[in-house]
Amino acid sequence: MRITLLQTDIVWEDKKANLNRLEKYLEQLTGQTDLIVLPEMFSTGFSMNSETLAENVDDTTVSILKEWSLKYQLALCGSYIAKGKDSKNYNRGFFISPDGNASYYDKRHLFRMGKESDFFSAGNRQLIINFKGFRISLLICYDLRFPVWSRNIDNGYDLLIYVANWPASRRDVWDILLKARAIENMSYVCGVNRIGTDGNGLPYNGGSALISAKGNILASVDDDKEEFVTTTIDLNSLKHFRDKFPAWKDADQFVIHASETQ
Repeated sequence: MRITLLQTDIVWEDKKANLNRLEKYLEQLTGQTDLIVLPEMFSTGFSMNSETLAENVDDTTVSILKEWSLKYQLALCGSYIAKGKDSKNYNRGFFISPDGNASYYDKRHLFRMGKESDFFSAGNRQLIINFKGFRISLLICYDLRFPVWSRNIDNGYDLLIYVANWPASRRDVWDILLKARAIENMSYVCGVNRIGTDGNGLPYNGGSALISAKGNILASVDDDKEEFVTTTIDLNSLKHFRDKFPAWKDADQFVIHASETQ
C-alpha cells in the first residue's frame, strides 16, 4: 500500500483556506498514492473554539473530503472539530475511502494542559479500519503517550496512525514514542504532525515519519517544511517478521474497559 505523509502549516481557524490548500496537494498526488494522512485538526489548527467551529458529519468538511476521496481515488485520514449526535463536541479522527465508506474515532485522551478537556468530550471506543488488505488503527496526538490504549492485541492491526499537533518544545518525546509504539506493537506506525505557529503563538516543527515494526524510519519529512513523502508498506514482510519473532504471543492478556468520561 502506498501511503503519503502530508505535513502542512495550518491557517488558524480558516477552514476554507486549509481545504483549498489540501485540494492542491490532492491534484498533485492523484494516481501516486492510496492513502494521505493529514495532521490533527487539519482544517482549523488546535483551537479550543469548539462551539463556533464544530461541524456535523454532513456539513462542509466531511462532505467535501468524501467528494475528493472519490474524485482523486485515494483515502484521506486526519481529524477535525466535530459536533456529535449528542450535541457534544469532539476532536474526531476520520478515515474516508474512495468507495464512500467513512469511519470515525473520537480522541480518547484530551490534552489537559491545553484545556482540551474543557471544550471537548472524550471518546471511549477504539477503531480498526480495513483498507487495501491492511487493518489500520487511528489515534490522535496525546493518545501517543498512553501505551495501553494503543496496545495491539493479537496483531489486531497492522498500521497504527497518529495525527497530531505536537509542539516543537516536546519534539524529542514524539520521536521516541513513535518508535516505541512501533516496536512494542510489532506494527507499522505513521505519525503526521504540523509545522508553523498556531493562533496561540505555539510553534510546531513537524517530525512526520513512517516507522517499521523493528523501529526503523522508512520515510520522514524534513523539519519545518511543508511537504509530503510517499512510501510503500508491505503486509507480507510484516507478517514474516511477526512469524519469525513472535513476541506478541507472549504478551500479557487483558481487556480495556473505557469509561464514558475521561
